[in-house]
Amino acid sequence: MNLHQAGAAEPPMRRGGFVHSFAPGLATLFSYRARWLPKDLVAGLVLTALLVPQGMAYAELAGLPAITGLYTSILCLVGYALFGPSRILVLGPDSSLGPMIAATILPLVVANGDPQRAIALASVLALMTGTITVLAGVGRLGFVADLISKPTMIGYMNGLALTILVGQLPKLFGFSAEGEGFVGEVVGFVHGVAIGETVPAALAIGAGGLILIVTFQRVLPKVPAVLVVVVLSIVAVGLFDLGERGVALVGVLPQGFPPLTIPDVELSDLALLLAGALGIALVSLADTISTASAFAARTGQVVDGSKEMIGIGAANIAAGLFQGFPVSTSGSRTAVAEQSGAKSQVTGLVGAIAITLILLLAPGLLRNLPQPTLAAVVIAASISLADIPGTLRLYRVRRTEFSLSVAAFVGVVVLGVLPGILVAVALSIGNVFRRAWWPYQTVLGRVPGISGFHDVRSYPNAERLRGCVIFRFDGPVFFANARTFREQIQELARSEPSPKWIVVAAEPITDVDTTAADMLHDLDLDLNANGVSLVFAEMKDPVRHKIDRYGLTRTIDPSHFFPTLEVAVAAFLKETGAEWGQGAAKETD
Repeated sequence: MNLHQAGAAEPPMRRGGFVHSFAPGLATLFSYRARWLPKDLVAGLVLTALLVPQGMAYAELAGLPAITGLYTSILCLVGYALFGPSRILVLGPDSSLGPMIAATILPLVVANGDPQRAIALASVLALMTGTITVLAGVGRLGFVADLISKPTMIGYMNGLALTILVGQLPKLFGFSAEGEGFVGEVVGFVHGVAIGETVPAALAIGAGGLILIVTFQRVLPKVPAVLVVVVLSIVAVGLFDLGERGVALVGVLPQGFPPLTIPDVELSDLALLLAGALGIALVSLADTISTASAFAARTGQVVDGSKEMIGIGAANIAAGLFQGFPVSTSGSRTAVAEQSGAKSQVTGLVGAIAITLILLLAPGLLRNLPQPTLAAVVIAASISLADIPGTLRLYRVRRTEFSLSVAAFVGVVVLGVLPGILVAVALSIGNVFRRAWWPYQTVLGRVPGISGFHDVRSYPNAERLRGCVIFRFDGPVFFANARTFREQIQELARSEPSPKWIVVAAEPITDVDTTAADMLHDLDLDLNANGVSLVFAEMKDPVRHKIDRYGLTRTIDPSHFFPTLEVAVAAFLKETGAEWGQGAAKETD
């Protein structure tokens, strides 16, 4: 997001220079202001308290060792700080990507699990995702994020939230359960509870942590709820010796920093990894653009979608080279950084340095962190993914888009996370095509006291001009809807009393392709044979030029193209002496 405060003086930098164009984050660091440092330091330390437990929790959600979440957090923060354009956007492991990563890599991991192979596969996935995103940014393909409409994204996220919640319930209850797909996981969890596998101490610490996180987020949103719960749960483990009561703990993390690693995977794995990377890149881009736009709108700043894509791509590549996995923008962590006074990406660099110091100097700091607490962190994040108010609003205001949202939800729950994103994209594209295939169409009439001509559906008592029907078609006329256009015109021509003119209010028609041109040629001949003239008003110049190129004016009388509806109606009145009345034309379906 090329974020520049509207009307504010910008720090000196090489505008349009190579560094600013290729690495806007680095250019901002070159022009860093010393007075920002205290706030960036405080915000970075606050952010660290959130990054560590969430990074570990989301790594396990992705089917990876918890330590990889910290590796990923460090490198993606550094990568975005150098190549990202936003001064405050925070990237990291994300709850919405975790199930997608797991769905991609787990089928490729050998039986009984091989953590090193899983890490290698996840790293390749991050490299692929980063490469796709960078190439999309260089090619200025930010519009691909629009392939998922908001209603289908709401349904997708609702389905994702439910699958994440169900997948984490066994860990929250202190046991593990096997299951294939959503239904299998539900059956596995219910079976585990039924046969008494629940660990009471684990459920108490996990459920208590979840309640505290949700409560703090709603009642005291400025309090770092995750940090509070992590500290309290670690203290509880020491006070009540929960490790001896069957509560699984994180344990001591591996000490040190991961080396630069080129992951080694089989060539046969690349096809599935590429499919997963495409889906992850699409969701990550949609999330990043929407989050960046939301924070930019609050400060009067501007989003450069292409530079954002390059920045997030660089963050993924950096993570992939150091045993990390794909990342995305985090709205919650960005909000924490903003509330803590973050001024630049130095906030992220402080967080990266702090996590590195923990790994190097205090790897046992979180050894008593209960696994059910990590499950509570993930479940709380899944709850925030769901948008029930948005779903109910769709039901109230537009049932068609509500149905799309429900279909996307069902796609995720029934088919799985990766097929679910394909369902969401297909539904979004299908909805666009449906609107173009059957655009809104209506008859217009005159309303006393209101200038112009108006939709008879909105004004049922509008006057109609006897012998003349004014028809509006709200969309381009092309191969997919040419038959719909023809049938509507023919139906109007058969109405009683029979019209002499059918005037097409053509201002909303943005295009006419060759298929539609052939249709108009045949339609005009049929209408003329029945004594009806096809007339156009307010046709856009580019469309009129195409009509001329197609040679349609050899069939359609050139004098039947009018600049406005008023001029067309005046010409009809002059020719026929007709009068205005009510109910003289049939309304279209």
